[in-house]
Amino acid sequence: MQLQFGVDVIIETNPSWKTKRIGLLTNDAARTNKGQFSRQALIQNGFNIVLLFSPEHGINTKGEDGATISNGIDPISGLQIVSLYGEQFGPSDKDLENLDVLLFDVPDAGTRFYTYLWSMTYLIEAAAQFNKQIIILDRPNPLGGDFSLAEGPMLHDAVSSFIGRFPIPVKHQCTLGELAIFFNTTRNWNANLEVIKCKHWKRDLLFFDWNLPWVNTSPALQNFEATLLYPGLCFFEATNVSVGRGTSFSFEWIGATWFNLPAIVMVWQNMLREDIKIETHKIPIVTGGEIIETKGITIKVIDPYHFNAVMTGLLLLKFIRDLHPQDFKWMPYPTNANPSGLNHLSLLLGIPNAENLFEQPLPVWLQHVTRLLKVEDWQKHMTPYLLY
Repeated sequence: MQLQFGVDVIIETNPSWKTKRIGLLTNDAARTNKGQFSRQALIQNGFNIVLLFSPEHGINTKGEDGATISNGIDPISGLQIVSLYGEQFGPSDKDLENLDVLLFDVPDAGTRFYTYLWSMTYLIEAAAQFNKQIIILDRPNPLGGDFSLAEGPMLHDAVSSFIGRFPIPVKHQCTLGELAIFFNTTRNWNANLEVIKCKHWKRDLLFFDWNLPWVNTSPALQNFEATLLYPGLCFFEATNVSVGRGTSFSFEWIGATWFNLPAIVMVWQNMLREDIKIETHKIPIVTGGEIIETKGITIKVIDPYHFNAVMTGLLLLKFIRDLHPQDFKWMPYPTNANPSGLNHLSLLLGIPNAENLFEQPLPVWLQHVTRLLKVEDWQKHMTPYLLY
């Protein structure tokens, strides 16, 4: 049976609220299972969408990471777009005054610091505050729903931000619909919330099993392989190591002009880890306005169904820092949500003073990180809210 997203199901269902005034948070990555923009399909099927909201990267999913997104007009529907990654993260009372229903249809990357999740939480909060019905059109998690693959750390409240608003693991293994119910209940918002479930998805299925073409959810996640590695390699954003943004290798490659490639390869081989394969690979990177041929490694996941992305990324980060004590640096990462860019590693990892963790000797570091990444209670906490 062909996978059906929430948008496919709701179009078949023909709900009574479709003629009410609807505000839709969406982007170009939200498609039907036939590949049509979901907002276009909804409008063609009689859904009275009168206003659009867009998350980070804009309605076209092409805005640079962390870049401010302005309001605009949708070229597909002609509707006004209110940006929720510009001057505001949630809709205002003025935005909602002429709406009856809030609708959400945005795909996810399965990782806590991917911001679409947090845009959804602000929409649910607004629905509760202004007494609007809210409906989440659910989509599968491309990283699957197997809780044995969930990885922490759990977010510490002290480092709450727009890349981690509430305590969940880095790899949460849930759908956004499930997290919508979880937050609406546990944060006591009590919005009038409904989730339209997907059909023909099971928790052990990854994107590979959907039998659908990949659609970029944002500029740097250009394929599923990058999405698999993203929960671990994103930590390099807080360093002077490139993750290949702006190239066709983003989040499948890391590099710097000062990399000691033989040493990196040797250390990884000595770890006897067989979950990924690394290969040396130079690519041109724009640095300080110049295009510089940059040394690096491409990373291939051997078994995506048993891959611990967070631990893999942190191990690589630890090795590269320790092998290059003179060249490696922690760096700020300015975004619209964090203009100074400070404390970025802590915000990503979800623990205070995260840089200090990497000062520890490797054996101590391994013990500490292994404990941090275990989230054995997460499935128990989520069980009442699971839909699949």
